[in-house]
Amino acid sequence: MKTPPPFTDIEVKTSPEGFYKGYSLPIAMLSKVSMTLLVLWALVWPDNAGSMLSSLNGTLLNTFNSFYIVVVGLFAFFCFAVAVVPSWGSRRLGKEGEKPEFSNFSWFSMMFGAGLGVGLMVYSTAEPMGLWGSNPVVLAGDAVANTAGAVESGMRYTFLHYGFHAWAIYVVTGLSLAYYAYTRNMPLTIRSALTPLLGRHLNGPVGHLVDVLGVVATILGVSVTIGFGISQLVDGVYAITGMEWLMKDLDTKPAPSTVGLLAALITIMGMSIISAVSGVGRGVKYLSNLNLVLSLILLLTFVFFGSFGFAMTTYGTALVDYILNFISLSFGAYGPTPYDSFVASLPEVARSLPPADLQAIHATGPWGNFESFKAGLPAALQATDNFDATAAAMWEVTEEGRQFGWQSAWTTFYWAWWIAFSPFVGLFLARISKGRTIREFVLGAVIAPALVCFAWMTILGGTAIDLELSGVAEGSIIGASATAKLFATLALMIDGGLLSAITIMCVVLIMTFLVTSADSGILVMNTIMSGGAQETGHLHRIIWGVLLTLVIATLLIAGGGGMDALKNAMIIGALPFTMIMFLMCLAMIKALIRDDIRDKEGLGAEPSATTTN
Repeated sequence: MKTPPPFTDIEVKTSPEGFYKGYSLPIAMLSKVSMTLLVLWALVWPDNAGSMLSSLNGTLLNTFNSFYIVVVGLFAFFCFAVAVVPSWGSRRLGKEGEKPEFSNFSWFSMMFGAGLGVGLMVYSTAEPMGLWGSNPVVLAGDAVANTAGAVESGMRYTFLHYGFHAWAIYVVTGLSLAYYAYTRNMPLTIRSALTPLLGRHLNGPVGHLVDVLGVVATILGVSVTIGFGISQLVDGVYAITGMEWLMKDLDTKPAPSTVGLLAALITIMGMSIISAVSGVGRGVKYLSNLNLVLSLILLLTFVFFGSFGFAMTTYGTALVDYILNFISLSFGAYGPTPYDSFVASLPEVARSLPPADLQAIHATGPWGNFESFKAGLPAALQATDNFDATAAAMWEVTEEGRQFGWQSAWTTFYWAWWIAFSPFVGLFLARISKGRTIREFVLGAVIAPALVCFAWMTILGGTAIDLELSGVAEGSIIGASATAKLFATLALMIDGGLLSAITIMCVVLIMTFLVTSADSGILVMNTIMSGGAQETGHLHRIIWGVLLTLVIATLLIAGGGGMDALKNAMIIGALPFTMIMFLMCLAMIKALIRDDIRDKEGLGAEPSATTTN
């Protein structure tokens, strides 16, 4: 019996006339209503929104932290598998012999700018520095924070968060969408990636729900990226101009003020809307090329004036360490310690503490060390005999909880961020990758950018670490806020006119990365709502740009000018799409196996409305 042709008869009904002409009314309205309700909630009841999002996020992490960790590990192995299998990796995303639309340079620069630009600027020094001070090895007591012994483990987890796992998340979505759109001539929209599993059922409410979840995840993922980016932008502008209204708490620990953040947000989103209206071939392409050039200049500044020798040594050892620990990093998940089990495991003298004290100890965060943990224990316990031994036993009991707290605050946050970003970046990658093979797509969108991220993090972050280890920084980089660490590092490397020029260039680079991320997100949201159309109306791009601005602004207000509300909303919004991505992997494997069988039988992948294979 011959294998039937695949189901490709996906139909996203769009309005034939009126304001929503060319758009799917259910997808557009559900997306707008859900985002409008979020904006109104955060605007009218900001305190309630902030606390509710925080509570729900904590509940979800307690339940789904392990799921996030394991499923991303599976995504990485899925990408390697489709590239390595000869018959799968050689398949072209398009017709046989079709040439790519963009040059390798433009393709890579657009992919890199949309996928990670702002993150690399914000976390170039903040990520390695933060993980140098706190990571699972440090929490286990096998290395001392902020010492030479903690560099290797700090870089291991830096590479984890910006390496093959991270980029594999984008490729799962991007490869699925590109394969169905260009090999099977299906709409470039999220629901197409599930047709091997759900078939004709996607031509209705189920398909609308899948697409809406993609739009919502995109909005929240882009929102967090823009939120971090404008915070660093304000830091940079303040470093250049000294305008005090941009900042708060200048006498203690300076941080961007709410007014400064909103001013930067309006400026960036205005530029993004203009770029989105001009389209991918013009605005996004030119800005992406500019991003890559300026990034290279910044990188070369650190090569010549930073700790390049230390960075390259660190790069080699960290890459080997990352690969050797790849499997444990992929699937080593932690869970919260149940309160009753925690209490039962404590030394007898500690179990007699009041419930409030026990609950406070149970909730110990992952940021301290043993000495600070001891100092924070109740005075009544510190006065007992053999306190040091009791404290050591309690520290051991709380390790699982500390590891869970660290993982949920760092790795799971990152996975949720990448996943929330994946409908946007994945669809964008699919849109610019027509004509490339699956193997080329994986190498170009997983391996190559990860290696560049590793170099970037070790050269910039390694310089910051070396300045602290050598005593030059004297704690100034460690003490700076996450978004100000880059500027604090530059100030110790160079001075005078060169420092001013590089700082201005960094501000420009942050702006262009922000604009690229936002305008690409606007284009992708419109593509999903139009049923996969690659050319959409300018008015709707403007409307979604304004709505995205309102989402970010109100969540910043709900977070008191901080990022907590944005981050909590994103992690919550990413969970449903994580499940969709897992189904995408299953669907893609099924599609590739069936297409191999069809090739052996001499059959093409002709459209059919009667099968779901």
